[in-house]
Amino acid sequence: MAGKTEQVKGQAKEAVGSLTGNKDLESEGKADRRAGEAKEKVGHAKDKVEEVIEKVEHKAGEVIDKAKDTTHPK
Repeated sequence: MAGKTEQVKGQAKEAVGSLTGNKDLESEGKADRRAGEAKEKVGHAKDKVEEVIEKVEHKAGEVIDKAKDTTHPK
């Protein structure tokens, strides 16, 4: 969410800088917007990594359970 907020603030600064001819403000807005985009991408990547870790943990648990059933039949 922080990434989206930063993007919106950056877009606003860009627009105001462009309208007023303030190149510094416009550049600052572009930098803010890009930083927000990067944060958002990092957040998505983090979510994917956590998803993969959960799947691996689940599969490992299944393998361990199968191994226990094989070595200790009921």
